[in-house]
Amino acid sequence: MLETVEKTKTALDLKKVEEFAGQVVTDMAACLSGVLNLIGHELGLYKAMDGQGFITANELAERTGTYERYVREWLNNQAAGGYISYDPATRKYALPAEHAFVLAEEEGPVYLTSGFYIVASVWNDREKLVNAFKTGNGFGWHEHNHELFSGTESFFRPGYKANLVENWLPLLDGVSERLKLGGRVADVGCGHGASTVIMAENYPKAEFYGFDYHEQSINVANKRAKIKGLSNVVFQQASADNFGEGKYDLICFMDSFHDLGNPLKAAMNAYSKLTKTGSLMIVEPLASDNVEDNFNPVGRMFYAASTTICIPNSHSQEGDYCLGAQAGPAKTMEIIKEAGFNNIRIAHKTNVNIIYEASL
Repeated sequence: MLETVEKTKTALDLKKVEEFAGQVVTDMAACLSGVLNLIGHELGLYKAMDGQGFITANELAERTGTYERYVREWLNNQAAGGYISYDPATRKYALPAEHAFVLAEEEGPVYLTSGFYIVASVWNDREKLVNAFKTGNGFGWHEHNHELFSGTESFFRPGYKANLVENWLPLLDGVSERLKLGGRVADVGCGHGASTVIMAENYPKAEFYGFDYHEQSINVANKRAKIKGLSNVVFQQASADNFGEGKYDLICFMDSFHDLGNPLKAAMNAYSKLTKTGSLMIVEPLASDNVEDNFNPVGRMFYAASTTICIPNSHSQEGDYCLGAQAGPAKTMEIIKEAGFNNIRIAHKTNVNIIYEASL
């Protein structure tokens, strides 16, 4: 036995071992630094550096009311990760404008810092997830750490704000034109209502209804609408397979379809509540039908989210489809077709999403 082990060790390519060990160290550094990225967001460190050029750690601490020694170490971590620039001659730090657009511009189209709240929630739920792996039990959305809910809203909102009204809805068959005149819209699995509110703001003559089974999220969504002063949007607690009453001109599933225990039943319900000229819009994470084609940074992120959030949630519900965040077009469109929709197409693709449209 020992001889076999020694021969195996001898057969190892030590250069490959070293390279892979370096990759693991890089991942560990990224995981630890994610906590500091959130701290930078919560303390306003990124915003305080935005547009200020090179400044010292002491200047940043004074501007943010923080302790200089902590700030200096934080800055060095951020510089080591390439998030900020460092000038050795002056020992000053700067946040490049391009990086600030991603880290500090909360209303910008590529703001990503809040995504680390999702990461934080998963770490907080690690023991629950370990138990789910061992027992095979499901783990519902509502059972996650609360940071998942707000993190998901703030992570997806910039993309919806940049694309939903300007790019996605105009690509659907006559939908944007109809909503300008009125109509009814159902946003299923709306969470905190980011997508619903954006649509309601831009189509004041239409009626919007956001549905989610999670009561806490619905309460937050109603507060969001009240703050905005919107009178054309209502949020209600309801399941995806039994939401609302009457007919709708547009029914949306925004990054929620793959999370459902029974997406077929939900699609059938949508079919029964869509007007004859209406459209079903399903926005899903970008994925290929071939698993190996998803082996890239975006796919890696979505598989991680799928393992820790999407699959456990689906497994906790009736139906147990467990599509996962990387289900791919073939499976998704197969379910939509089985629900009764005849006209199904991929209306658009982005770097992170696929937008499906279906009609009666």
